[in-house]
Amino acid sequence: MTMPSLVMEHNVLTTGGEDPLLPQLLHAINHATEIEIAVSFVQRSGVELLLPSLNEAIERHKHQGTQLILRILTSDYLHISHPIALRYLLALEGDGVEVKIFESQNQSFHLKSYIFVRSDSNDLLMEGTAFIGSNNISKTALTDAHEWCLRYDYQPPEDSYPAQQFANIRKQFDRLFTHPSAQPLTDEWISRYLQNRKPPKLALVGSNGLIDADEEKVGPNSAQIEALEALHQTRLAGNVRGLVVLGTGMGKTWLSAFDAKQVAAERVLFVAHREEILTQAQNTYTKLWPEKSSGFYHGQEKELDKEMVFASVQTLGRQHHLDRFSPDHFDYIVIDEFHHASAKTYLNILNYFTPTFLLGLTATPERTDQANILSLCHDNLVFERNLVHGIDEKILVPFHYFGIWDDAVDYQEIPWRNGKFDPQALDAQFATLRRAQHIFHHWKQHQQSRTLAFCVSKKHADFMADAFNEAFAEQGLKALAVHSDSSVRRNEALTLLDKGEVHVLFSVDLFNEGTDLPSIDTVMMLRPTESNIIFLQQLGRGLRRHESKAHLVVLDFIGNHRTFLNKQEVLGLSLGQRAASSALRSSSGEAPRLGAGCFVNLDPQIIAFWEQLSKQYRNTAEEDYLNLEGHLGHRPQAVEFYRAGYDLAKVSKQHKSWFSLVAQHCESDTTRNVIARHHDFLFNAVQKASMTKCFKAVLLEAFLELDGFQTPPTIEQLAARSWQVLSCYPRLRERDLKPKEQALLATDKQWVKYWHANPVNAFIGKNSKQADAWFRLEGEHFCANFEVLPSEAAILHDLVKELVDYLLARYTDRDSTPAIVTNQVTEQVSNVTALDSGKTEVPEKVQVSLPYYPDLKIACGHFKTGHHDECELMAVDLMNVDPERHFLARASGNSMNGGKSPIYDGDLLLLELVTPSSAGSITGTTMAIEIQDESGDNQYLLRVVKKDKQGQYWLKANNPDYADMPANETMKTFARLKQVVR
Repeated sequence: MTMPSLVMEHNVLTTGGEDPLLPQLLHAINHATEIEIAVSFVQRSGVELLLPSLNEAIERHKHQGTQLILRILTSDYLHISHPIALRYLLALEGDGVEVKIFESQNQSFHLKSYIFVRSDSNDLLMEGTAFIGSNNISKTALTDAHEWCLRYDYQPPEDSYPAQQFANIRKQFDRLFTHPSAQPLTDEWISRYLQNRKPPKLALVGSNGLIDADEEKVGPNSAQIEALEALHQTRLAGNVRGLVVLGTGMGKTWLSAFDAKQVAAERVLFVAHREEILTQAQNTYTKLWPEKSSGFYHGQEKELDKEMVFASVQTLGRQHHLDRFSPDHFDYIVIDEFHHASAKTYLNILNYFTPTFLLGLTATPERTDQANILSLCHDNLVFERNLVHGIDEKILVPFHYFGIWDDAVDYQEIPWRNGKFDPQALDAQFATLRRAQHIFHHWKQHQQSRTLAFCVSKKHADFMADAFNEAFAEQGLKALAVHSDSSVRRNEALTLLDKGEVHVLFSVDLFNEGTDLPSIDTVMMLRPTESNIIFLQQLGRGLRRHESKAHLVVLDFIGNHRTFLNKQEVLGLSLGQRAASSALRSSSGEAPRLGAGCFVNLDPQIIAFWEQLSKQYRNTAEEDYLNLEGHLGHRPQAVEFYRAGYDLAKVSKQHKSWFSLVAQHCESDTTRNVIARHHDFLFNAVQKASMTKCFKAVLLEAFLELDGFQTPPTIEQLAARSWQVLSCYPRLRERDLKPKEQALLATDKQWVKYWHANPVNAFIGKNSKQADAWFRLEGEHFCANFEVLPSEAAILHDLVKELVDYLLARYTDRDSTPAIVTNQVTEQVSNVTALDSGKTEVPEKVQVSLPYYPDLKIACGHFKTGHHDECELMAVDLMNVDPERHFLARASGNSMNGGKSPIYDGDLLLLELVTPSSAGSITGTTMAIEIQDESGDNQYLLRVVKKDKQGQYWLKANNPDYADMPANETMKTFARLKQVVR
């Protein structure tokens, strides 16, 4: 492949305005091996235009095993160079990068030169060019202003006059770059410059836009303002960790920077999984906080002494790197996008550092994908705004979504392995003329002016670009394929698209994240996206606001495979409710809530296919597990499975326990052996732990943090660490501890005594009739009552931690339901006694612990699946109840919220067990009815039983919106409603 020239086809003179210098510079940066720049002033606006190309060039050379030589010289002349621009330049990293500042000492320094060289692998000069004129590095100077710049090209042979003059230009640059007044740019130099800087007024240097207005400030948008207040309040409540969910394009990174400044953090750590995200975050923080030094900690750079450190999780997550910092080194930590890396890697960082506050960030509003991050943030969801909020608040533009039936591909014939289509088979089906013509037809019908298309492979992207260019032949339009092997660089392609010189970019993975080109107004989804996260990232590429864009057009090609059902989910859960057009309504019968100005249009074939699938599609627990594994891209954790809406009781029913299912799909023989050896403990002691308070889960968390399987802690150590763990959950602490215990400190004897009497005693068997306790006391040490081999301790630790996260998540969710008020019942007590004194007296209520089934949902709507595998005790103050006959469960739905005694969704119900022989007369009584569905799962319903003159029983709802339901032989009465406990 022939390498493009350093020089674009252009006159040797650029004049600015309609003939700007910027495209010439970007093209040369993309193809040079050496870059030398000397300018009087650098401004933030100009550096921001060059940074993407410079960073991409540095990264490209690094991957190729070569080195980009980049030398930049600017000055402090007249104090015009902007501190933020200097911080940007200082952040450029690479072995061949040098940035210097010429200390002018009131001596004029007016250079504006840009020199580019391309050498071969033997460092022989092949091509060179120099731009010398009047352009400093500011946006106006590089684009709009009247600026003349003359290009001088190297011409071989070496002894020719042009070659000698080019060599002299480089020699003069080198003379200045090595001059004693040219000092290396450092954080310390910039800090001194900030203190001493007295920039001139614009009038002093003319109105040609050489400098940016220093007073330009960036402020939070409406969603960020709300989030900042929520973060402030959560810290006041005592939380030290929290999760914020902001939809793509709504400013997650900016929010974290605003919040770090809001708390006046001294040292900030920002952790992400990709260096590109770290670079963008560093630019954001620098723009907001130029007073602070910043640096990177990843594979190439490892800067320890900066006030703001931007670190890759892959590097910092290793123990020997963590050991280079003290645990309290950072007082504010930001963790971005947990779902991109394994929880273990992040846990190394989370378990090591002890910041004043830790902020978790994610753009995905799915509970499935929040699962791990929410647990790691102590189940503290501080603030959530999805794309709908962003669109309604005009932070993002609305979208017009067209779901197009992909009739050119038979997805049923493409092999499906490990939750994904076979890539080679997919490639073959996609690179066909028939499909390209189908796509072009719909693009031509709906497109606007700038289209970004997502392809499955490089071959697919190249094929689509060729097909579109052939169709464009007589229209003056152009398409490009952009990927890691394309001749056109990513930054150059985006510039061409933005300028309208290219109309469609076909991309492979390069633009899923981090691309900020607001002018993109059409997005085409040409590949199946098994992950909703990727779908939202791709959608977000076009949602940024732009002066020339009223809305985004989305063309999504949907085929005949069940994986495309996630389109319903992402358009429903992520963007409002349920995907719909005029022919497809939400489950409530209402139109979807998609955001102001949005609409969804689906081809009828898609709706028919989805309806066909929904009729025949019913998953086993194993299928749920495998589908979620494909969606997440890794083995689901128990808490991820739970937050995805799946049922662990269903897993236990079909596979004995959660980890029994995990073992069936685990590749590690060691892990399977640990699960087998400790199955009873994992299932009975942890997964099925009954918790009227959070104490058992907190104790286990503390036990794990103390490495209790290998080094059993004392009761004092366990109590103190449990106090610290519980302090991380201030809402649970306030709910489950009385004020007297809340006032205790971790080392107080009263606290140790209290903790010993509660969860410790429960685990060692002193609070129940349990014959074989899971733990025992050896002196003052809390020890496992079963053998844990040294070789299996670490694996068992992780397995228990997984279940503890699940227990705490489930308990926290339960805690979010309305609190139960004891000493009060819904209905007036009817059997009052008239005493001789003439007074009326209510019989005294007695506190009793009744069985409570948190997962047994008694439906007030249609029959609802539930189970009674999970049971715990709940203390309530009621009369005439017997734990052998009476139990507690919650109502679900609204069919009984009418009449004199309405029952609301979430109400706590007191029910009395009955059998067909002991039920007695049930006519006119509110009964819980049980049936079994086709899979054998139990379903439950609450209704008033009526009997007509023909002897037919009917199930009647209190809410007149629900029709009467005839009873049949498959239904069984199993409990009578006694009252509602509020």
